[in-house]
Amino acid sequence: MPQVSVIIPVYNRRILLERAIQSVLNQSFTDFELIIVDDCSEEDLSSIDILSNDKRINYLQLNYRSGVSCARNTGVKKSTGRWVAFLDSDDEWHSEKLRLQSRWLSENQYFEIVQSKEIWIRNGKRVNPPRTHEKTQGDIFEASLDRCMITPSSVMLSRRLFENSGGFNESLPACEDYDLWLRICCNNRIGLIDRNLLTRYGGHDDQLSGSIGVLDRFRIRSILQLIEHTDITQSQYNLAVAVLVKKASIIAQGYHKRENRELYERYSAITRRFC
Repeated sequence: MPQVSVIIPVYNRRILLERAIQSVLNQSFTDFELIIVDDCSEEDLSSIDILSNDKRINYLQLNYRSGVSCARNTGVKKSTGRWVAFLDSDDEWHSEKLRLQSRWLSENQYFEIVQSKEIWIRNGKRVNPPRTHEKTQGDIFEASLDRCMITPSSVMLSRRLFENSGGFNESLPACEDYDLWLRICCNNRIGLIDRNLLTRYGGHDDQLSGSIGVLDRFRIRSILQLIEHTDITQSQYNLAVAVLVKKASIIAQGYHKRENRELYERYSAITRRFC
């Protein structure tokens, strides 16, 4: 049984997928299995030569388009490692990523999850992440309410923590990572390796975050689920409600300007409920 299970969800992106796979195979740490979950791609990804050249690779193809959350959850269910690491098909790991994170977790056994810092490439050029996205270690619940503070491709976490947290919410078309990490951050400190162990590439036409408008709609759903169905402290509840009201108010104002009465009332009702 491998120590680490690496999960790559993919839809098309044949060339980018090959780069992502190679970055896993180039790891200095070798005790892993790689599970690629093809979300019913239109491209023939099964013919990629590299898939048959390494016995640690398991290629799975879903029968119908199910979304990235289902693909990731399916990969974890099919995996066997104690630890799970995710890699998006358009991202690239640095060669020491798995080795340094495995060592860090063995030396910091209070933690069940660790991420790393990362390099951002946008439209082919390196850019500096905004200060609002600067990663820190420890209790990051408050910071995670406003935006996603954990990068899926940078993280390694225990299978136990992933399963006990319920995995990715398959009903969310976007912000599924925000949703999971928020549930995890309630009761867990987040580890951080202060090194760039990942390169994230952005700016492609097929990026999900660029195709889903008003992402805070899905963050609002996540916060509502959190405060209604998760055991959180009173302090966490107060923080969550404050961010919820702020986000709902902003969205309501936007729909009011666009004269969308139905959606204006929907988000205004949220602000009235908690004010």
